[in-house]
Amino acid sequence: MLDIRLVLENLEEFANRLATRGGNIDLSPLKDLAAKRRDLVTTRDTSRADQKRLSDGFKQPGITHEDREKLRNESKEIGARISELEAQLAEVEASIEEILLNTPNVPHESVPVGASADDNVVVRSFGEPRELPFAGLEHWELGEKLGILDFEAARKIAGSRQVVYRGAGARLERAVAAFMLDLHVAEHGYTEILPPFMVNEASMTGTGQLPKFREELYIATDDMFLIPTAEVPVTNLHRDEILEASQLPINYVAYSACFRREAGSYGRDVKGITRVHQFQKVELVKFTTPETSYEEHEKLVANAEKVLQLLELPYRVVLLSSGDMGFSAAKCYDLEVYLPGQKAFREISSCSNFEDFQARRANIRYRPAPGEKPRFVHTLNGSGLAVGRTIIAILENGQQEDGSVLIPKALQPYMGGMTVITAL
Repeated sequence: MLDIRLVLENLEEFANRLATRGGNIDLSPLKDLAAKRRDLVTTRDTSRADQKRLSDGFKQPGITHEDREKLRNESKEIGARISELEAQLAEVEASIEEILLNTPNVPHESVPVGASADDNVVVRSFGEPRELPFAGLEHWELGEKLGILDFEAARKIAGSRQVVYRGAGARLERAVAAFMLDLHVAEHGYTEILPPFMVNEASMTGTGQLPKFREELYIATDDMFLIPTAEVPVTNLHRDEILEASQLPINYVAYSACFRREAGSYGRDVKGITRVHQFQKVELVKFTTPETSYEEHEKLVANAEKVLQLLELPYRVVLLSSGDMGFSAAKCYDLEVYLPGQKAFREISSCSNFEDFQARRANIRYRPAPGEKPRFVHTLNGSGLAVGRTIIAILENGQQEDGSVLIPKALQPYMGGMTVITAL
């Protein structure tokens, strides 16, 4: 959520920066609403002062019964007026909140201005994309031939865009997740979290999924939601808290299932496990001071990159343009891994700095020093990595002409020493 005070003080600048995201984002109603709120607050406070003055009148010595009745009637009239003013104020504040909750974050000044992914900027690359000396297969073909990805069984028990991992496939999924968690905890210093996979509406609102993206969420009973990413429960660990500056940065890593309806994505990546309704992901979440958040953002990206480097998977780091960023991000890097079966780079991680956008929604603050006024933290998160998409990259980059798949050396200890996956 944007800081309304800053928005009103710099309305034209905010409007221009938000315009680079594309779409029709109109902040102008905030000015009139804020003015109306000020008038209502002033009138209400004046009325409260008048009511207090009348209340004090009851205490005057020698007051007559008639004067008491007159004061009582005046006080009732003022009380009714105050109630009406507070109702009007609640409506105005709800209108302001609705605008702010549905307004995306403003892009950081270092974000390239652009309308779409075509305007993204490649920052750096790692490894050489593999050119297969044979007719390569895409991951779903490899998975089915090896007997490790079963789409028919998944379709029978859960419908389309689902998968059942079998045998070495199930072990590979577990190995990838364990490898990532161990790396981020032991080498990168993150604290591991195993969060709930269902959260309440306040948690979804805090990280920006609600109210704008309700149609993309799975809604459970009792007003609960299945999480689209561990970012939601992990960020909300500190909702409505005031942290101490000495605690920051806080670095969390979490492995979870993720659930997405993928509303509006018909026809996109419908084959295989690129875009399914349930998938697993290792998520990195940071809480930082405003002064260090962009330094920590670069560290987070490097931590996610390390996974790909150890797995010897070629990738590139892409800085997203203003028109391609997610709703809550002020700046975002995508890691795109090369898939020789598809002959293309595909996203495997997004690493975002939200600045204080989520912290304002979730009321997460820190105290810079003892006795000082609390400030909002900056929150960051990134996939470290998406497990299913990592498996896609392993299958396509490790495929051999005989249909087998080589397992990266870094994963072999997690696979019980297995070096290659062959058909059963």
